Amino acid sequence: MKKVYANAAEALDGLLFDGMFIAAGGFGLCGIPELLIDAIKDAGTKDITVASNNCGVDDFGLGILLQTRQIKKMISSYVGENAEFMRQYLSGELELEFNPQGTLAERMRAGGAGIPGFYTKTGVGTVIAEGKPHMDFDGVTYVLERGIVADLSIVKAWKADTSGNLVFRKTARNFNPPAATCGKVCVVEVEEIVPVGSLDPDTIHLPGIYVTRIIQGEHEKRIENRTVRNKESV
Repeated sequence: MKKVYANAAEALDGLLFDGMFIAAGGFGLCGIPELLIDAIKDAGTKDITVASNNCGVDDFGLGILLQTRQIKKMISSYVGENAEFMRQYLSGELELEFNPQGTLAERMRAGGAGIPGFYTKTGVGTVIAEGKPHMDFDGVTYVLERGIVADLSIVKAWKADTSGNLVFRKTARNFNPPAATCGKVCVVEVEEIVPVGSLDPDTIHLPGIYVTRIIQGEHEKRIENRTVRNKESV
């Protein structure tokens, strides 16, 4: 089965539709599938629900899909450095389902593992748990969270071989592995594609069985926040 495609638009061909549910890897601007996001923007797909830790910044990452009003709902952990995200949410233009980071990661992992739901203590007694089933285990109250199964996963890795085995680089690993597993289809962008057998099996973070299509491309290395300290004050 062909897995390597020439570009993002080709890799997403036939997979996009209005009202779809997308799980996106990345954390802030680290390890985000920027080329695939740009292709979704260009395709004009609308009314999208996106599960991702946050929504990038105003002019980069998932933030560009907010600017074009293609996202209907975000399932995420925080607003981050995105003024348009905050504006749309406060004005009622954007639906938002807040999830604690660990809960969101586990919802993706559970969906990818075929687990429909799990109980967690996180969020009990807060608005996060309102309307959700509760259960006591050993005298402690837990809230039921549902596993996430998305129509499409879009993720960013460092290297892939032609069968789809993936290696992530340091903190860019973040939400990418669980996001990759929970989609019915998974499209990955990487910095380098190598022949099968080139990767040390012990270094592979995600096996190719989860990966449907791969593209290689050039990526912009942005920093979301940088702290500068006066050397004399140290």
